[in-house]
Amino acid sequence: MNKTEIDFPRYIDHTLLAMDATEAQIAALCEEAKQYGFYAVCVNSGYVPFAARALQGTDVKVCSVVGFPLGAGLTAAKAFEAKAAIEAGAGEIDMVINVGWLKSGKIDAVTADIQAVHQVCAATPLKVILETCLLSEEQIVQVCQICRELKVAFVKTSTGFSTGGAREQDVRLMRQTVGADVGVKASGAVRDRQTAQTMILAGATRIGTSSGVSIVTGAAATGKY
Repeated sequence: MNKTEIDFPRYIDHTLLAMDATEAQIAALCEEAKQYGFYAVCVNSGYVPFAARALQGTDVKVCSVVGFPLGAGLTAAKAFEAKAAIEAGAGEIDMVINVGWLKSGKIDAVTADIQAVHQVCAATPLKVILETCLLSEEQIVQVCQICRELKVAFVKTSTGFSTGGAREQDVRLMRQTVGADVGVKASGAVRDRQTAQTMILAGATRIGTSSGVSIVTGAAATGKY
């Protein structure tokens, strides 16, 4: 694949997850997604009903984050939020793993946490956010192996709210570990076309960004995520 073959809009989850995001800003996000043909918008679960109404009758999906951005809540709470978001109109779910459990060596607990959300998602695609900036290569591989075995839809690099975002080497490692049947979403610090292209060529099949318009138009980046 080369840059002339990349259909950038179909890779993009157009994202607004700021805690002070207004309804007007979410409305603008949805309008941009429709205008440019983005794959999805990604919002906090409280805005799922609004976004679902704004995008009704279009091909743009609504993605909701769960356990965001820390991932350290109760598993039952994550599963409940995922179920509620789907019932409210979310067509995809992005959940954050419990990084502390992973760093404590509680692999069974990490697995059960992901599995509980995956079960309530059923046919709704689940993306699992690793927060790669906080993990060693070994830990990235561990979570990717869990996700591959559970047959989740995607592994995702980052929330964009921690100490770093997507890195090319992490995307390559994730793709190498999960194989061809699991998607890889690069998110955080993907703000221009060149970076998006780098991530896609490294193996990303989705890009999470608040700079989707900049990526597809080649304009200067304006987003923060």
